[in-house]
Amino acid sequence: MATRHDIITLPNPRLRQESEIINSINESVKKLVGEMEQATLDWEDSREHEFGVALAAVQIDALQRVIVVRSDLDDKDNRAFDVYINPEITRYDGEPEFELEGCLSVKDVYGKVPRYPKIKIKALNLKGERIKFIAKGFKARMFQHEIDHINGITFVDRLGPDADYLKLHASGDMVELNLEELKVLVKDLEIDGTQRHEK
Repeated sequence: MATRHDIITLPNPRLRQESEIINSINESVKKLVGEMEQATLDWEDSREHEFGVALAAVQIDALQRVIVVRSDLDDKDNRAFDVYINPEITRYDGEPEFELEGCLSVKDVYGKVPRYPKIKIKALNLKGERIKFIAKGFKARMFQHEIDHINGITFVDRLGPDADYLKLHASGDMVELNLEELKVLVKDLEIDGTQRHEK
């Protein structure tokens, strides 16, 4: 059974590697999906103020193009997931908007990341069926974040050199990092201080 301790975090170099396309949805893939769901829920259960909405396979150190997403992004009590295999964004609409993001693989740190407000996605489900759909708002942001993961990009790689970084305290409050904390963060997470604008 996978737990939160199986989730890898920066500066683990595997998080900046591209994941491999899945050619066959076999028992190994189904087992991986179950482990991803278990790890996400265990992480959430250990953190009072956060919601584990999604996970990419690379985050439990499996370089495969799979993401799991909570079936209801508005209901933390609904612990079911949907599965997306080889997900790909086929269209971006609108102008990027900056909103706060965090990540299970970036401990306690948050930053405002530019994302498109509307995207079109294609993927396979766990039955191997092709699916296409449009995601808007938070759901679009979440899919961009997770698809970045399978392409070897973490949200901190999309923050500019002048970005504000915040830390989540035990109280649930967000507090901006001071200069000394920021220097340590940049070193520990291996942030290069340049923003990646490519889609």
